[in-house]
Amino acid sequence: MEPRAYNTGYFNPPKHLFPLVRHFSCRLTPILLNWPITPNQITVISLLLGLAGAAFFSFGIWPIDVIGSLLLVVSYTLDNCDGEVARIKGLSSELGARLDDIVDSIVDTSFFVALGYGTAHVSGQQIWLWLGLAAALGAIIDYLVEQIKETRLKGKAEVKSREELAIDPKQPENILDWLIYIFHELSRADFCLIVLLLAVFNVTWVLLPLAAVGAQIFWITDLFDRARGYHT
Repeated sequence: MEPRAYNTGYFNPPKHLFPLVRHFSCRLTPILLNWPITPNQITVISLLLGLAGAAFFSFGIWPIDVIGSLLLVVSYTLDNCDGEVARIKGLSSELGARLDDIVDSIVDTSFFVALGYGTAHVSGQQIWLWLGLAAALGAIIDYLVEQIKETRLKGKAEVKSREELAIDPKQPENILDWLIYIFHELSRADFCLIVLLLAVFNVTWVLLPLAAVGAQIFWITDLFDRARGYHT
């Protein structure tokens, strides 16, 4: 029995430059479609690679940080692939969507804690650990805010499913929308590439004060409908 053929036209390069990570996933997904692997299994692999990548930052050593950042890039790429595979194979599910959200939150939280620990260990200054914990707390709060809002909106006829949003995503309409879109969506989708760039130059520590504040702004903007409905 020959393997099922899928519509490879779906995997044409994205029309827009951002998010950059989608340019990776659209090339990896056709390969994964030929493997006997489910979307949820891809999500679990993404989690394991993300945790491994985050753990590497706990050493505070430059070459290891670079390796960790590369693992994060692969993790983020697979995080896109699981949804693409699910839609193509018709395996989208509420469980898969929930698992995907949980994995995203765990990887982000683990990264900030590990980066804070590693930087504090190398510098001997505990403030870096506290900054990492603050960023991680912001990531956890954002996850909880999203889950609460989705629960409240669930069942309303006017609310579109995630699959519908993927086909007909909300588009920024003015300067404020674009600023929110870039900060709230693209910084999340392409965060792994920011980490990689900073790791190459051995300055990932700059993320700690920025994320300690930015993570709080992130979940606060998530409270408003204007920041929701975009699909990256």
